[in-house]
Amino acid sequence: MGRQVWKPGNMLYPLPAVMVSAADKEGNANILTVAWTGTICTDPAMLYISVRPERYSYGMIRETGEFVVNLTTEELAKATDWCGVKSGRDVDKWKEMGLTKGKASTLSYAPVILESPVNIECKVTEVKELGSHHMFLARVTAVQVDEKYMKKNGKFELNHTGLLAYSHGEYLGLGKSLGRFGWSVKKR
Repeated sequence: MGRQVWKPGNMLYPLPAVMVSAADKEGNANILTVAWTGTICTDPAMLYISVRPERYSYGMIRETGEFVVNLTTEELAKATDWCGVKSGRDVDKWKEMGLTKGKASTLSYAPVILESPVNIECKVTEVKELGSHHMFLARVTAVQVDEKYMKKNGKFELNHTGLLAYSHGEYLGLGKSLGRFGWSVKKR
């Protein structure tokens, strides 16, 4: 069995499948599903999202300089997909998917999605116009977490939320734990 060589393309999978919420200065809010996202810095906390300029939410983010990355779960899989294939120009995604807008603690316009276990509030620091997508580099200004995933000792159980991932056209549950960071070198 040999190996095939393909033209350059993105095969870096799996990725987080997140719903990004944004709003314009008039209060029109939308949800955009994004898989082109990730951490870029720990201190200061920063992340990025890459968005096509023709997407409805793109103008909202450019106008206000803010957005929220809302982590998705298996329970939110249908809404995650639906918000990625429908346009906010044509439908009210909040209403159609039964999602609830919540107040961001540090942002003026973009709401959080209350059904999400984690809401990451972001302020844009730079936009890189790269081609098909423009990358919004953003500083994380606050993180909201759903208290139902807090243990009595104060630990947040993120891995018990049923997080969703995107891989090569499919949404996947994350599955079972195979080890903790550093387990391969831990002394026994």
